[in-house]
Amino acid sequence: MHGVLKLLFIRHAQSVGNQEKRMQGHGEFELSEVGRQQAEKLARRLLTEAWHPSQVYTSPLRRAAQTTQILVDYFLTAPLPAAVSDLIDATAMSGDSEGISRKIPVQLADELREFQNGIFEGLTWAEAVSRYPDLCHRLESSPDWILIPGAESLEDARSRSRQFIQTLLQQHRNGDRIWIVTHSWILQHLIAELMGSDRSWRLRAHNTALFEFWIDRDRWERTDQNRFNTDLWQVYRFNDAQHLQS
Repeated sequence: MHGVLKLLFIRHAQSVGNQEKRMQGHGEFELSEVGRQQAEKLARRLLTEAWHPSQVYTSPLRRAAQTTQILVDYFLTAPLPAAVSDLIDATAMSGDSEGISRKIPVQLADELREFQNGIFEGLTWAEAVSRYPDLCHRLESSPDWILIPGAESLEDARSRSRQFIQTLLQQHRNGDRIWIVTHSWILQHLIAELMGSDRSWRLRAHNTALFEFWIDRDRWERTDQNRFNTDLWQVYRFNDAQHLQS
C-alpha cells in the first residue's frame, strides 16, 4: 500500500521501574541502561528501514519522553540511508533545503500516559501487599475489575484512548507517517479503539515493541462494504521487537 496513513505505535524502552518490577503508573522513572540500549537498537532499525516520521506523539512521562528523544536524536544526527539521502537530494534540487526534510515535529500528549494507578504508584506488588493486604487479597481473589483508590477507571482509559485516536485521524491524511510512543497498559486500549473493538484485549507488549497499521485515510469514513475490504486497512506488524535480538 502506497500513499496511505502509516501509524507506528511504540512501547517505551525498559525503565528503572520496569527493572525493579514496580507499578509505575504516572511515576517518573528514568530509562535503565538496558533501556537506553534498547532504544538505540530500535533507532538503528527504523533508520535502516527509512521509517522517517512526519510527526511524533509521545507520552510526557519520562520513560516515554526519553525513548522518544533517543529515537529522534538518532534520526537527526545519524547518516541517512541511501534511499533517504537520494530522496533528500532530489528535493534539494527542486529548491527545498535538506534541513526541512529532516525536521521531526514532536508533540506531548497526555492521553498517552500510562494507567493512573492511585495508591499503588511506584510500589512493587510485595510492597502493595504489605501496605494494603485486604485490597490486594481482593484483587488476587477476583478476575473482576476492582477500583484502586485514587486510580482511573477502565472507562476513563477507553475515553482518553478514543479521544486520542479520533484526534489523530482528524489531523492526519494519507502520506503521513506517525510515531506514537506510549506505555503497555494504555496501548491495549489505544489499539482496541483504532480497530473498532468494543472490548480491550490483553497485549503483552515487549519494551520498544512495534505495532504498525496502514490505513487508507481517504476511505476511512466509508459506510459501504469497503469497511470489510482488508486491502484498505492492514496490520503491518504486531508486537514486533526483533531488533532486541541483535
